[in-house]
Amino acid sequence: MTTSSIDTDLSARFKDAFRAYPTGVALICATGPAGPAGLTASSVASVSVDPPALSFSVMGSPSAQVITAAPSFVVHLLGPAHAPVARSFAQPGAPRFTPGQGWDTLPTGEPLLRDAQAALRCRPLHLLPVGTSTVVVAEVVEVLLGTPGDRLIHHDRTFSTVTAPKGH
Repeated sequence: MTTSSIDTDLSARFKDAFRAYPTGVALICATGPAGPAGLTASSVASVSVDPPALSFSVMGSPSAQVITAAPSFVVHLLGPAHAPVARSFAQPGAPRFTPGQGWDTLPTGEPLLRDAQAALRCRPLHLLPVGTSTVVVAEVVEVLLGTPGDRLIHHDRTFSTVTAPKGH
């Protein structure tokens, strides 16, 4: 077995492993020189409470390049009603930032999905290139809480809803 076939097999198994691992769904958005840009992400994670910080990874898409170059961006944590917008932002060329999706603009200039379960305005602290991706560690400078509800998760290349337990 050659090294490249081992790497290919390992990469395929790695993808299969994470397809079976459900994660939350977020939209990460920023404003660049050509206007707003955004992408769907399932890699958002809490890093620190003091200072408040989170992380995510992106590949080299045009939207990712705008986000990693921006002085600030917003990470929107999504609920089930946002599955259509999450799908749009996951597909190149699909409609984005349309009036029907519920966008507004923060006074600081970033796009805001008004009815997100939470919107975290961030500024980048560290950009770490890893292979074809970039891991972003960002300080959270503002938290806008929406209405809590059921969860939108990404699992095996699909968006699914998980009902919130009673009393939460």
